[in-house]
Amino acid sequence: MSDIMRHVPFDVPEPFRRFLHGETGPMLRVEEFQDGATMVVRAELPGIDPDRDVDITVSGNTLTIEARREEKSEYRGKHNYRSEFLYGAFARSIQLPQGTREEDIKASYTDGVLEVRIPTPEQDSSPGRKVPVSRSATGAGEGSGGLGTSDTTSESTAPGHSPVTPRDTGEPSAPRQSPFDQV
Repeated sequence: MSDIMRHVPFDVPEPFRRFLHGETGPMLRVEEFQDGATMVVRAELPGIDPDRDVDITVSGNTLTIEARREEKSEYRGKHNYRSEFLYGAFARSIQLPQGTREEDIKASYTDGVLEVRIPTPEQDSSPGRKVPVSRSATGAGEGSGGLGTSDTTSESTAPGHSPVTPRDTGEPSAPRQSPFDQV
């Protein structure tokens, strides 16, 4: 099912993308933004050791951040003892701009926030080519009665259909109406 995502022409919200890729575990929440010519990805990961608990990998044009957390706390009182622990693994994959160079990606960890900085390649700044729109010709003095129709007849027809020719009744004909003209 993940092959579907390669052909989707629009951004898919992260929970749906993860589901379609078969990712069902807890999601690492991130903040993505553009800082000049650099894409910045931040994740709050308080209380971890980035050397031991974080893996950042690049495969193709996908950046993946994986983090593991394990916290333990103990309370020893005169008459009681309490121990708690919290653990889990989180992951997030982010699409990188085309042409991103893996060796230029940098990561830092400060005050519980992991920040990954990705220099974005220069995009072609030349304006796109304007595509002209052609119009079909209409007969002299005759208007078009609707979208894609004209009052002139043509000998080419669809297979299995005969050409339609207007009848000459001697009276002026009313302009042809399209379903779009009726309100």
